Amino acid sequence: MRSPPLAGLRVLDLTRLLPGPLASMHLADLGADVIKIEDTGAGDYARSAGTVHGDVSYFQLVNRNKRSLSLDLKQAAGVEAFMRLATTADVILEGFRPGVVDKLGIGYASVTAINERIVYCAITGYGQDGPYRDRAGHDLNYLGYSGLLDQIGVAGSAPAIPNFQIGDLLGGSLSALVGLLAAVVDARATGRGRYVDVAMTDAVFAHTIFPLLAVLGLGQALPRGEDVLSGGMPSYGVYATSDGRHLAVSAMEPKFWQMLCSAIDRPDLKPFAFATGAEGLRIRGELAAAFAERSFADWTAIFERVDCCVSPVLRFEESLENEQLRARAMIVEVAGVKQFAPPFKISELPFETRLPPPAAGEHSEEILLEAGFSTGEIARLRTQKVI
Repeated sequence: MRSPPLAGLRVLDLTRLLPGPLASMHLADLGADVIKIEDTGAGDYARSAGTVHGDVSYFQLVNRNKRSLSLDLKQAAGVEAFMRLATTADVILEGFRPGVVDKLGIGYASVTAINERIVYCAITGYGQDGPYRDRAGHDLNYLGYSGLLDQIGVAGSAPAIPNFQIGDLLGGSLSALVGLLAAVVDARATGRGRYVDVAMTDAVFAHTIFPLLAVLGLGQALPRGEDVLSGGMPSYGVYATSDGRHLAVSAMEPKFWQMLCSAIDRPDLKPFAFATGAEGLRIRGELAAAFAERSFADWTAIFERVDCCVSPVLRFEESLENEQLRARAMIVEVAGVKQFAPPFKISELPFETRLPPPAAGEHSEEILLEAGFSTGEIARLRTQKVI
């Protein structure tokens, strides 16, 4: 059995809530030794603040395969302990506002002075510079500034709030992973690390491809619900069935559109796959009327037999039981809690839960012993309430 691809990578994770803990969990699932550094009180407040529906918090969903060290970074002894750990770390991941880690004495300049191989990744809402760098923010704010939120929703309605943190999860977590892993590859080749500055607003903005195409071609973005992928083209959209469920239609290629028209017994619509404007609205209305004639179950059965990019819009609890996602083993159970498996399949790397989500400070002594602290030093740190 081959070792996991990130075996031997040591990550010090200073992040809380989202997106950092998800990014570091991906690293941990790939074999990295992720040390979650929490304060000496209640630890990461996602342990309690993340409980929104019953007893399970999202802390439990994004912190498997990590170890926890409780450390008071407001005390000099806590900073000294952190810096001793940093001498052998490969990656430091932090999500404080700009300048906070520098004030604590654990910023990039301080760490790189003792470990020039360090990859130091900061995830913030607006980045380390610019006029908004010190502003507070959450996902909706980042979507708002990036122009994406204005694009989400149907024509004539207010912007829709997605139940998915696009800025946090795809912007912060995955963009951070790309940047820091590129820097790790470079550090292993050159012996020199990098500072990786990830702004969630930047990450969302950099992926709004179709609004940019509209601006470049027309001088402005199209109104909400009118661009080709947001409602302006009848072959790409969501249509209601007779029982109030919905189908996702993305029959964009001519062959798929023609198969769709045949399946709904409307061959007269075949010339209009790319209709836009008033004609597009008319064709969309014709499609809506056709889909409204049958139930969700009926249409699902029909399109199981017609491969034209029409699929049921599943409720999330139905997705948990979906045959494709189950075949891909995308739901796993960790410490009695169902959660998502890693979204990548790597050869000779079966998913493994090495550790359940840790209790706050559960591995403090173990981690410090590995870093060369004596039992006496650890005892003093406990007495001083540094750990």
